[in-house]
Amino acid sequence: MSLKVNFSARTLKITPYYWMKKLFYYFVKYIMIFTTRCYFRKIYIYGFENIPKKGGVLFSPNHQSAFLDPLLVGCRINRPVTSLTRSDVFGGPLQWFLDALKMLPVYRIRNGYANLKKNEAIFDSCRELLSNNQCIMMFSEASHHDEFFLQPLSKGSSRLAYEAQEKCEKPIYIVPVGINYGHHRNPFCDLHLVFGEAISIKPFIKASAKKPEQINTIRGALEDCMKKCMWLPEKDEHYENRKRLIHSANTKKSFQEIKKGIEEQSLAPKKRVKKEKWHKLLIQLFSLPNLPPLLAIKKILGLFDDVVFYSSVKISSGLVLFLFWWASIFLCSEVLWGWKIGLSITISCVSLLYIRQILSIKYMQ
Repeated sequence: MSLKVNFSARTLKITPYYWMKKLFYYFVKYIMIFTTRCYFRKIYIYGFENIPKKGGVLFSPNHQSAFLDPLLVGCRINRPVTSLTRSDVFGGPLQWFLDALKMLPVYRIRNGYANLKKNEAIFDSCRELLSNNQCIMMFSEASHHDEFFLQPLSKGSSRLAYEAQEKCEKPIYIVPVGINYGHHRNPFCDLHLVFGEAISIKPFIKASAKKPEQINTIRGALEDCMKKCMWLPEKDEHYENRKRLIHSANTKKSFQEIKKGIEEQSLAPKKRVKKEKWHKLLIQLFSLPNLPPLLAIKKILGLFDDVVFYSSVKISSGLVLFLFWWASIFLCSEVLWGWKIGLSITISCVSLLYIRQILSIKYMQ
């Protein structure tokens, strides 16, 4: 027996299978909140008040870290979010999990011209979601990279929001999001997540200009707003010098202090620490209690040519491997010496990993 709930344009069938996916979505959401708090030194969030509480919302973040970006943004928004992501990760054993995490595939030319036609059905679903006061996330840059600057935006997100608003009386918004990593690959850096001022699409529908011109105007407004949410959005002749100002000593400051300091080049450059042989030896020593999961993660990272996946892989594989390792240590120690000693050994392993990461940041980066 199933229960039907009517939406404006579609009938949704609620089954036990539906509830399994819903529970899995919120399980992953809160696991990601906990895991990212452990992975990053500190997470700063700005502009939460800019997220509309009602109406369809399209979130448009910059894209610097593959799968980590949508999870970082999605798990901190109070409303469920459907994310658009690259199509080549869909299918096979991961399909159920991607569906449960509310991810939809986007096809590109490299996936074949025949597959490009599938995008229209995907975008129809997105327009319907926005019309029904739902939230979606779309990376307007259309590709990822491990740099701080904003790549040119495609028209996709602007067109999607415009066409959804054309068929809907309810307000639809685009919210620009700036994801600012203290470091793109290494853990224990700072993260500054900035939600910019929402762009209302309704005024563009009522304007006298033609549709292509209005879509371009929306794209231009979105690009300007996204740049305001990023530390270093422009790649110019000063980019490399300014990029060097983004390091752990400076990312403790507020977003506006960092952005202004980078623009004026008034922030202090990173102090160079002379790398000694004993630094590496010390790190290796603190690695010993957690050596199996550390080696396993290193092996997994070797399977990826694109460094943009590194942080995503470290978080996902680290969550599984370290928890399994620490649980194994506790159980073995508890059998041999009792739960008190087992707990002490497990806490020591966690603490030594923390010290190892701090030393890595200080001496090896």
